[in-house]
Amino acid sequence: MKFLQLLSIVLFPVSILTWQPDMQTAKKKAVDEHKLILLNFSGSDWCIPCIRMHQEFFTDEQFQSMADASFVLLNADFPRTKKKQLEKTAQAKNDALAAAYNNTGKFPLTLLLSADGKVLQQWEGYNSQDKEKLLADMRQVIAKYLR
Repeated sequence: MKFLQLLSIVLFPVSILTWQPDMQTAKKKAVDEHKLILLNFSGSDWCIPCIRMHQEFFTDEQFQSMADASFVLLNADFPRTKKKQLEKTAQAKNDALAAAYNNTGKFPLTLLLSADGKVLQQWEGYNSQDKEKLLADMRQVIAKYLR
């Protein structure tokens, strides 16, 4: 068994990040663990920058390390295809998040929030050329609000 654990660490060194299902769970976890909430609005099946952000940025080892230490992750997804439609309760939660934090419907929109839900920083869109700047911006927010 230990061999399989070691093998999985060597073959799959990047951790799998856990995205919380709703704001109340994220807030509780953020308070309990002294973390910020990273809220991402995405259109997982139609928004190309959203898809790229999830594939390129959220899987980046630097981001994942930062997220493990400092963020509670919350994704408000707004898929369009019937195949990816959310159940009604999940959609209602995402609609409430959009009403509170993204009433103009920008995608992707990423926000860093305090544990009580106050917006500390936000970024509109995603460009892979700006990945290092986004990481640096996030580090600055962490330094200001968590240290």
